[in-house]
Amino acid sequence: MNATEPDTIAAIATAPGRGAVGILRVSGPHALAVAAAMCGALPPPRQAQLRRFRDEGGEAIDEGLVLVFPGPDSYTGEDVVELQGHGGPVVLDLLLRAACAAGARLARPGEFSERAFLNGRLDLVQAEAVADLIDAASRGAAAAALRSLQGEFSRRVDGLLDELVALRADLEASLDFADEEDVPWLTPQALQARTHAVAALTDTLLADAAQGRRLREGMTVAIAGRPNVGKSTLLNRLAGTEAAIVSPQAGTTRDLLREHIDLDGLPLTLVDTAGLRDAADPVEQEGVRRAWAALEKAELVLFVVDDCAGITAADTALLQRLPEGIDTLIVLNKCDLSGHAPVVEAAPDGRASLRLSAATGAGMDLLADQIREVAGLSRTAEGLFTARARHLEALQRARETLRRACAVADVSAGAELLAEELRLAQQALDEITGRFTAEDLLGRIFSSFCIGK
Repeated sequence: MNATEPDTIAAIATAPGRGAVGILRVSGPHALAVAAAMCGALPPPRQAQLRRFRDEGGEAIDEGLVLVFPGPDSYTGEDVVELQGHGGPVVLDLLLRAACAAGARLARPGEFSERAFLNGRLDLVQAEAVADLIDAASRGAAAAALRSLQGEFSRRVDGLLDELVALRADLEASLDFADEEDVPWLTPQALQARTHAVAALTDTLLADAAQGRRLREGMTVAIAGRPNVGKSTLLNRLAGTEAAIVSPQAGTTRDLLREHIDLDGLPLTLVDTAGLRDAADPVEQEGVRRAWAALEKAELVLFVVDDCAGITAADTALLQRLPEGIDTLIVLNKCDLSGHAPVVEAAPDGRASLRLSAATGAGMDLLADQIREVAGLSRTAEGLFTARARHLEALQRARETLRRACAVADVSAGAELLAEELRLAQQALDEITGRFTAEDLLGRIFSSFCIGK
């Protein structure tokens, strides 16, 4: 075997546990030989045929379908074979052992997708979208991940890069060939306009990517307030189930209760907390302490108030104690009892507030809109693509360098300095799709994938 030749890898590509079908995937230069050793003559490419699967001693393990995908027109860009047998964990383990005995080795987590990236079948954004699609916690997140997998995010980045590269090429040509008559010098006005245009495109892409990241990661929302204002009823209404015990007795909720929901495509982790008050009971005291700790970790606090009483001095004191820097929405609950209509308005302290009835559901659509607004999402997730923290970090660096470039262009401070800022912006953008990516970053990215992908 050639020392530089990549290994042939194998992994179980279906989820752990029992199932009707289990798939063993093999990829690499000797994938066809490994599969032939296990099941004899292979079928023509992309034609499923029934075969008996055998171990290294020739003993039958299982029987099922065999599919061959010759490289480079396969997921990994290499020869790939899939053995689709029965989904028992013992059977699949025996198949994997047989593949390794025939010359394959166990694949690392994400190694199939890593090879697809290295062989040019996927760019880095698309490879990450594979994992995002698998891990999607809502329909909106799944749709956004699929758009990234199909290349939407990559096309947006490539379009931005095309504009940036064209600007760099014209600028550097003007610097290198200033004395040539057939290379027009960029006027300061044109240079300024084109630099600002590229910066504006970056701002738009960053805003869209931030929405995509929110769809992927969701948001943690804590429900807080004094006892008996309807916090648990609100949790149940949002969750669509009787997740929390509702009682007129104050202090019913003693511990944190978490529910994961899909709010119009936005994954939310709801945290119902104990009523905030000075409690004498040690158990309730601990519940209140945990409530304050949960508020520190929340991204949005729904501070529930009894609309019949309005925002009292006790409510105001608690609002002043809420952690700084965390979005807060005052929810005036029980408007069915107060006689007020559901409405969004500003509270006396300037915070956003809305009236609703968790018991009847009146005004819950307003609450959903407010939560999505805090999350930075439009009413629908149509057109969004999934994004990760590293994508946003790269876009933010590109934006900062382009802002410096705009400042240079605005005062004509020097073409060489402007050219350097544009170069740094391109380098940051190239990191997103993997044109310029450190090997240690690749290792971190693909190690988070499941085995078999």
